[in-house]
Amino acid sequence: MKELIGIAGQIATKLVARKQTIAVAESSTGGLIASALLAVPGASAYFKGGAVVYTREARRILMDIPDEAMKGIRSASEPYARLLAEQMRRRFETDWGVSETGATGPTGNRYGDAAGHSCMAVAGVATKVITLETASNDRAGNMQVFAKTALELLLKELSQ
Repeated sequence: MKELIGIAGQIATKLVARKQTIAVAESSTGGLIASALLAVPGASAYFKGGAVVYTREARRILMDIPDEAMKGIRSASEPYARLLAEQMRRRFETDWGVSETGATGPTGNRYGDAAGHSCMAVAGVATKVITLETASNDRAGNMQVFAKTALELLLKELSQ
């Protein structure tokens, strides 16, 4: 967690200096991204909210994304990560939205993705989406790597 908080501290510095805000939607990281951002003192200046969107019901209730909006989109995909990040940004009226969705392990998901598969998105002025494949079935390890990668993606986008 210390490594995640270190990256989150760099993110916090940039967000505070710019007077910008962020909201987070995550799935297989289970709240690690939000936890890291909230562990930095003064988080209330930039962190507006977060959700662990782990199920279809959570997507409907927490994200207000109906089944009809998912036509042609499946969970644990780049289009879904983009949708989550952009929806968080809109719903919380923030400068930035971050999302993560994937399969931590020890097995793959019902969509055919292997353990260690994650898609992440950062929505800001533009939206950046990436896919990570760790080739590992270590659930806790994947959660940590997914969260770190999402935070690093955000930091990179903030640094441009």
